[in-house]
Amino acid sequence: MASEEEVSLLVIVVDVNPIWWGQQGQREPQFTLPKCMDSVMVMANAHVAMSRINKLAVIASHCKDSHFLYPSPGGDSAADDACSSGDGKYELLSGANAVIADRIRNLMSNIEVTGGSTDTMLAGSLAKALCYINRVSKELEGIVFHEYFSFKLSCVIFFHVFFLVGQEVKSRILVIKAADDCALQYMNFMNVIFAAQKQNILIDACVLESDSGLLQQACDITGGLYLKIPQKAALAQYLLWVFLPDAEQRSQLLLPPPAHVDYRAACFCHRNLIQIGYVCSVCLSIFCNFSPICTTCETAFKMQLPQMVKGKKKKFKAS
Repeated sequence: MASEEEVSLLVIVVDVNPIWWGQQGQREPQFTLPKCMDSVMVMANAHVAMSRINKLAVIASHCKDSHFLYPSPGGDSAADDACSSGDGKYELLSGANAVIADRIRNLMSNIEVTGGSTDTMLAGSLAKALCYINRVSKELEGIVFHEYFSFKLSCVIFFHVFFLVGQEVKSRILVIKAADDCALQYMNFMNVIFAAQKQNILIDACVLESDSGLLQQACDITGGLYLKIPQKAALAQYLLWVFLPDAEQRSQLLLPPPAHVDYRAACFCHRNLIQIGYVCSVCLSIFCNFSPICTTCETAFKMQLPQMVKGKKKKFKAS
């Protein structure tokens, strides 16, 4: 009974980098950002329709910032659902689709891209997703305890709420990655990964083009799935068959084998991925070249210089 009433929260982070999607539209006109969002909304609708208490959030990540597409920034999704139309559609699904489509349209029309801002702020979007998951979990716990103390005189409601007090929200994050990795976000990205691991939050990654070493590490550390899809036009099928099932359901499915994880770290000096480098013994910063002073914590290292070997004086014999 507890598993049937368990709340499942899915946060979808979509990479809407305008430069990548502009180039993608020129390479493959049959797969554009609107078609990608249609596939995302298909999966979102399926997740919400699986249970009446499932919750959903969609975050758009672009060059300079990240924005919530659903629900509203105030956290009241009921206001978003009120804009749904009739025609026999389920109000919750049609309302969410209308809100997501309207906000992604406004977001893409107002984005100003400069020559130096071509990277996607994915680490910030993941941090925002973790904050939202934490807030929803706290709000649900607060609602349950409020009902428990308000209706404790009613035996029926008392026992019903009593079973919900000990429950936890099952949360996971799905990242739909488009642009290449940004080595400048390495430290922020790793902090987000370990924070998600500590909170038992799965991070899944659906990569559209180039492999992502950072997302490979995120999926491997948190126990999520990493998949680089071979056909972008079949994005909806991959989302439904691979990423829609939760962790318990995946154990009963035959899923794609795990990918090889690239655990190379990015150096702090040039932000390049390296295999062998120098590590500061104080702050654990990584450098590709040796430096006597750590540029992160300004620790000076005492190096033992090789001793100078004095040459022996030649003895001259008197003739």
